[in-house]
Amino acid sequence: MRSGAEKARTSPADDGRPIGQPTGSRATPARRHDPEQTRRDILDVATQEFARLGLAGARVDAIAARTLTTKRMIYYYFESKEKLYEAVLEKVYGGIRDVERQMGLTEQEPVPAMRALVETTFDYHDRHPDFIRLVTMENLHAGQHLKRSPTFRGKNVAIIRMIDAILQRGSAAGVFREGLDAIDLHMLISSFCFHRIANRHTFGTVAGRDPLSPRHRMHQRAMLVETVMRYVCVDAAGRTDR
Repeated sequence: MRSGAEKARTSPADDGRPIGQPTGSRATPARRHDPEQTRRDILDVATQEFARLGLAGARVDAIAARTLTTKRMIYYYFESKEKLYEAVLEKVYGGIRDVERQMGLTEQEPVPAMRALVETTFDYHDRHPDFIRLVTMENLHAGQHLKRSPTFRGKNVAIIRMIDAILQRGSAAGVFREGLDAIDLHMLISSFCFHRIANRHTFGTVAGRDPLSPRHRMHQRAMLVETVMRYVCVDAAGRTDR
């Protein structure tokens, strides 16, 4: 005999009506005809809920209420709260990877490509604090949910390959130092971008400065670019002027 969850997953399409709502009432016609939009809506709201409350604190009922759908619909798409959380993690990591891929950095000269990568990474972290919160929370879970993803590693290894390709081209052109490690460089760039968001409140209390204030943002962005270019470039002039 099938469980309730199995029935939800295999039942005829749920049109998004709250349980008990009559068939004839007006019930989000867009959802009835666009299941992919419903799925995106659920993921968007779930991202906010998990980022705010974590896996344990977020409630499927609240996500359903905010998306004007039902728990049954959410379980139909994602099977469980844990799998919804895993889908959210894949979504937020996929967001930054999509931006990097669309930049076409492998087609640019190595120095401007490296600058663009650093600036874009900084900007993405700055504009997506939910991404930072979710990564922090998943580290508290020892990364166990990301380990279950069949696609996560393949998608995220792309940025390492991209950085390595830029480094190799720069080394061959004589503008980048030889023997630089793409994973080390990725960690160097990400660590500063991540720290200023994740530790905003504690660092602000200690230092008396909000790292996210507009008056500091552009200075920090330029500082990170210069730091990376000084690390990868062969000579002082090349580090800042190429």
